[in-house]
Amino acid sequence: MNKTTIGIGIAAIFFGLYSLYLRFTQNDKFDKLKGLQERFGEKNGAWIHLILYCIAPAIFGVIMIMAGRKGFSMF
Repeated sequence: MNKTTIGIGIAAIFFGLYSLYLRFTQNDKFDKLKGLQERFGEKNGAWIHLILYCIAPAIFGVIMIMAGRKGFSMF
């Protein structure tokens, strides 16, 4: 078990969940969301932002936790 890799995984999951929380409570604070919506349209920009800043970090975190439990070391 590698505690550093597990810690990175937990941090990534919290980042994804916190971004998701902010998306629904304080949506106006995301400058990158506004830029993506201007470039790709309101609906597509929102989806791209959701995937890149909420879903992808959470998936990465789960993968890192599983890898850390098996002994994989990121560093």
